[in-house]
Amino acid sequence: MAPIPGAGLAKGLAVTLRTMTRKTVTDQYPEMQPDLPPRTRGVIGLFEENCTVCMLCARECPDWCIYIDSHKETIPAVTPGGRERSRNVLDRFAIDFSLCMYCGICIEVCPFDALFWSPEFEYAETDIRDLTHERDKLREWMWTVPAPPALDPGAEEPKEIAAARKTADKLAATQTEQGRARSGSPTGAAEPQSTAPTGAAESQSGSSAGSAESQSGSPAGPTEAQSGSPAAPTDPQPGPSTGQANPRSGPAEPQPGPTNPQSGPDTSEGDAS
Repeated sequence: MAPIPGAGLAKGLAVTLRTMTRKTVTDQYPEMQPDLPPRTRGVIGLFEENCTVCMLCARECPDWCIYIDSHKETIPAVTPGGRERSRNVLDRFAIDFSLCMYCGICIEVCPFDALFWSPEFEYAETDIRDLTHERDKLREWMWTVPAPPALDPGAEEPKEIAAARKTADKLAATQTEQGRARSGSPTGAAEPQSTAPTGAAESQSGSSAGSAESQSGSPAGPTEAQSGSPAAPTDPQPGPSTGQANPRSGPAEPQPGPTNPQSGPDTSEGDAS
């Protein structure tokens, strides 16, 4: 089927007419700032404390727009006889944004998280030389870096966090063991001291109890002897000795006073029989 002449023009005019009937919405920039996503590639911020001057970002940059200068400092030995160490100190860190193509390779290869993307894009300059941001300017961009998005709940834990948690748990266990060892040594030394007085107290209480029993038992013997002795004599009348019945006067009557219930009746009954 041959195309109808003017069909393309009619289709284009239809799109134009359809657009003309819609309401136009315009963001009044710069009065209204655009709502940018958090991963917008606006400008690069530098977190200077994490930079170790490894030079990976400068070597991997395809545009060679990163300039880094540093020097070495010697750190004295911490312990006597130890070896001195040296470290790199950052002197200059600059990025020329007139050459940068915003590929993000420098941020990806940084092993210590010293470079971050900021969504800020309002850094146009009238002089091209002002587009080279030194480390002070790059540090200011760090305050505009948004917080990282939340991780997926089902995602695997990062290896860095797992290693840090493992180290922290190991350190906490070591400190707990040291605390137990420190708190256990005085306790062990105090146990013999606390045991000795207890044994002495027990021996003293045992001896006192024994002495109390002996003291309480000693009067019992004389009491029984004293209680038994009055039961034996009879009335002061001529007759047989203690506990025997007089065939003329009848059975012997004990004197009034403390008597022994076992010795008195048993003896009289046995003698009477």
